[in-house]
Formats: sequence, C-alpha cells, structure tokens
Amino acid sequence: MDEETRYEAVRSRDARFDGEFFFAVETTGIYCRPSCPAVTPKQRNVRYYTTAAAAQGSGFRACRRCRPDAVPGSAEWNVRADVVGRAMRLIGDGVVDREGVGGLAARLGYSTRQVQRQLTAEVGAGPVALARAQRAHTARVLLQTTGLPVTEIAFAAGFASVRQFNDTIRAVYASTPSALRAAASREGPGARRADAPAAGIPLRLAHRGPYRSTAVFDLLAQEAVAGVEDMSGPRGRRTYRRTLRLPYGTGVVAVNECPDGQASQPGGWLDTRLHLTDLRDLTTAVQRLRRLFDLDADPYAVDERLGADPRLAASVAARPGLRSPGAADPDELAVRALVGRPAAERLVRRYGKVLDAAHESLTHVFPEPAVLAEAEPDGPLGTLTAALADGTLRLDAGADRDAAQAAMLALPGLDAHTVAAIRTRALGDPDVAPPGEDVPEVWRPWRSYGVRHLRAEDEEAVARGEGRREVGPPDPGRESAAGGHGPAPR
Repeated sequence: MDEETRYEAVRSRDARFDGEFFFAVETTGIYCRPSCPAVTPKQRNVRYYTTAAAAQGSGFRACRRCRPDAVPGSAEWNVRADVVGRAMRLIGDGVVDREGVGGLAARLGYSTRQVQRQLTAEVGAGPVALARAQRAHTARVLLQTTGLPVTEIAFAAGFASVRQFNDTIRAVYASTPSALRAAASREGPGARRADAPAAGIPLRLAHRGPYRSTAVFDLLAQEAVAGVEDMSGPRGRRTYRRTLRLPYGTGVVAVNECPDGQASQPGGWLDTRLHLTDLRDLTTAVQRLRRLFDLDADPYAVDERLGADPRLAASVAARPGLRSPGAADPDELAVRALVGRPAAERLVRRYGKVLDAAHESLTHVFPEPAVLAEAEPDGPLGTLTAALADGTLRLDAGADRDAAQAAMLALPGLDAHTVAAIRTRALGDPDVAPPGEDVPEVWRPWRSYGVRHLRAEDEEAVARGEGRREVGPPDPGRESAAGGHGPAPR
C-alpha cells in the first residue's frame, strides 16, 4: 500500500488493516493501530511502520486507547515462505528469547548479519527489537491479568533482569509496571484477573474480520484425541480444551467458541484461559494457539479472491471468514495424520506424558517423537518419528515448507495426500492443493481455504443425504484420517 491508501485506512478507522501496519504521530510521540478511535491526526504528522517494534525503535510509545500491541499478527508472515516470513514466525514462537539471534540464524541457515540485514530492510526492526516488543506485550498481559509479583513477571516474560524489564515498559508504554497494573484494575467489569497461577491466565485471542468459529470447533471435535483434547458444551457455545507440550513445561488451555451472532462481526476474539507449569511459555503457547485457530488470517483478502470464482462464490457468501486451522503441535499433527485417531489414542495411553495434575478428562501430553521412535522403531511410524527426533524433518514455525515436503515424500508410508494434509495443518501453508484434485491456480495464494470451502459444501451435502465428493484426504485425526494407513502400534 502507498501512503495515501494507508492514510485513508487511518482516516476511516478501518479495522481490516489492524496488524498489517501501524501509524505513529510525530506531534504526540504515540503509535496506534489503524482503527484507533482517537481524533485522526493530520496527514503530514503521520509515519507508517510494518511492525510495532519498528515504531518503538523510532521512539514512539504504544497508544493506551487502542493497544496496538494486542492486534492480530500480519497474515503476510504466514503466506511468505522466504527467510523473512520464516524468521517472523520463529520470533513469534519465542526462539530469540530461548536461543538468541545465533539460534534463530542457525535455524534459518543464514548468518546473524544476513538475518539482521533482511529483517531490518523488510520490517524496520531486527530480531532483538522484534523479540523485545513481544516481551513487552507478554509482560503487559501478565501485569493486567494476573496477581503475580512484578519480579516473577519480568523473568516469565523473558527479560534478563528487572531493570531491563522496567526500562522496556517505560519506553514502550510510557508507564511503570505498577501503573499498568493499576490502570487495568480501574477498567471495571471488563478487567479480568487471575489472582493465582492455579486459576490460569485469562486471555483474549484477537482475530481480524469475520470468524466462522463453528466450522473450526466442529473440526476440532471430530479430530479430538482422548486424554489430550476434549470438547464440551452445546454447539455454538462449546469449549475446546487440550494439553500442550512447551519448551519449558506443559500447559492446559481452554478456548471458548464465539457465540453464533458474532461470526460475521468485523473483528473480535476468542476467550481463552491458559494454565502453565512455567510462565516463560506464555508467548510460545499463545502463538501456537493462534496458528491452531488461524487467528492471523486476512479473511478479507481470502474471501475477495475465492469469491470471484463462480465455483466458490456461493460458499464464500454463505461462510465469510472460513478459516484453515493449523496445529498446536506440528510433530503431533504429523503422527496423527499418519496413524489416524484410534491409533493416536493408543499411543497417548502407552507413551504419553502423564500430567502432574489431571484436568478432568485431560490426562496426558502427546508423546514426543523421540519417545515414539524408541518405543515403535519399525515401519512408517518409526521412520517418521525418527526423522522428527533427529531433525532430518523439521516442522517448526520456521521450517522451509518445500524442503519439509521433499523430506516427507522421501519417507516410506507417507503418500502425497498425507503430506499435503501435514503441509496444510502442521506447516500452516495457506496455499496447498491436494494432489490430483481440480484446484485452480486462480485461487492462489489461498488454495487451502478453497479446499476448506469445498469440504464444507461436501459435509452439508452429506447432512442432506446427498453423498460426498471427497476433496483430498479428510483432516488428520478423524476416523477416516489422511493416512490412517500406517501400522497400528504394537
């Protein structure tokens, strides 16, 4: 977009662009999201930034009215397969906090100088600044939603010292940690606080545009693996819960379905409560949930492209904001795609890590690839988990999608349909066409969403008794899962 287009989005307070860019006002020293309700500044005083970190790096502080740090992420990073897109996904997953810039560069296969140069040129900030902005947001969430001591929050958010934490909060929010916490307490009924870690951290996972949560929750209910996931409540008001394996510990999350009347609203959030054994996992857990529920998608761009094709026009009109869900744990998704749900449940019972304290029906974390590779070394399952365990196959947030696909196709027992399902879900690729299917090039770069529309039409046809026209494999984890043809565990 040029500056005229961006200013028009700011002037009209267009929420479609929240997270796609930020604007800062030189006369106030504040940066905002495009939909900020404040008085529109004069165009000559406005500057534009690709990321919040770039605005912060230029000396601007976050607006207290529109909270620009809490917007959905840019859909661009999920679409792009180049080094910048991969780097942004890895930074979101917390790699810089855990492994430093050197670890990020090693995962990308570039030098630290190359990564720094490319990120700065493309998004206006290097990996350290991007990670710093993310730590500041995590700290604000903990300050305003929990009663944890400030010192614990500083280290949980990833800061190396309390002094660094205090300096960053002052620079980003023009406030002290205590003042941020006090401001949240004054917000009244809308302010939510967990007084103890055992109560979990209440979150609002923001999304852009309309969100067809019913379709996502239907899919998760069909796939649910006992012991690791469950779904409760009536359709339209369900709660999805699952366990998470995270870098520092484990987690249990509960996510509420949007009420039916909110599905077509131009933006909103999913109410979530997150229980963590180690608060340092907060940022990573949130990013993995965002990928699972496809919360950073741009439904306006998707629906505009797909709705222009007569084949999908009616479906897009009937299902605005239909999402292409990802995975909370890519390695787990790959195993489930291979063996199917019944076998996955047996793997959980035999080899899954038992939670220290069960959360009702949630009792286990899905077994790690290394555990499965040792316990079930033979056949396609053993080959897949060994490749995941030794790094021959990488499915993390920054994986090269083409390289991962080539590695999977080289493994025995993984056919092209199963690999396409894994690429769509585990790697979050928005542009996957099942092999051998009539998925036109004109749907690019949103072919995964087009396939989701075709499946939705099929499922409604089955419900009407009209039979199914299958498009590619069903989703991983269901009774007729993609694959499901691997050997059952011994």
